[in-house]
Amino acid sequence: MIKALYASASGMKAQQRHVDVIANNIANVNTGGFKKSRVDFQDLLYETIRRPGAGGQGAAALGPPSGLQIGSGTEVISTTKNFSQGPVDLTGNPLDLAIEGDGFFEVTLPDGTPAYTRSGSFQIDGQGRIVTSQGYPLANAPALNSVLQLEANLSIQPDGRVLATQNGDTTSQQLGQITLNTFANPAGLESRGNNIWLATDASGPVAQATAGDQGVGTIRQGAIERSNVDIVQELVGLITAQRAYEVNSRAIRSADQMLSQLASLIR
Repeated sequence: MIKALYASASGMKAQQRHVDVIANNIANVNTGGFKKSRVDFQDLLYETIRRPGAGGQGAAALGPPSGLQIGSGTEVISTTKNFSQGPVDLTGNPLDLAIEGDGFFEVTLPDGTPAYTRSGSFQIDGQGRIVTSQGYPLANAPALNSVLQLEANLSIQPDGRVLATQNGDTTSQQLGQITLNTFANPAGLESRGNNIWLATDASGPVAQATAGDQGVGTIRQGAIERSNVDIVQELVGLITAQRAYEVNSRAIRSADQMLSQLASLIR
């Protein structure tokens, strides 16, 4: 009965973390480039009273086909990011860029650390740099000072080439090329908030590539990738987690009642 209390308590704690993850997914349903998380559980250590197959003699040398083991509950072992493609919305903003397929934009943090994002809602800062909404500059992107001064038309191709055509001119000038980055294990990236991830040993080293090459996604100008959160699935998961929490609390009450009855016998 004491074991039931601890096992059920571990279940309640695990389901609370499950609800926390689901709540974060739902809260970011409108966050551009957001990737939903999934909770992974594992069972805890078992008390082995009789091992399967142990204790057999003679004709029953193999012993009983099943043993007697009692578990200690459950715990959350990890949260895994789902990097499936989110819906793409057309905005018409020339600096809104959506990645269709695999890949990440590289941005530079204030301390010089490279970071990665799927959110392509870019702007131009006072120095003519293409930056995120937080002011992180897009790596390998050309400065657009001259383009702004010439009032040129800006075009970003699916392979990342940045072209500018001055009004009245029929030829385009290539200013630079935006590259994409991939990882062997994107789920191993470390989430840092602000729509960015950092590379880790689990993600593997970053591989820089031209958009559209070697299975890398392409860039779509004038569009934004939305969150891949399915609100209906999240609500179903929320209800399931809530019910599991309630059932674990009932198990605790049942164990408590059994202990109370035992204590009354002793009195």
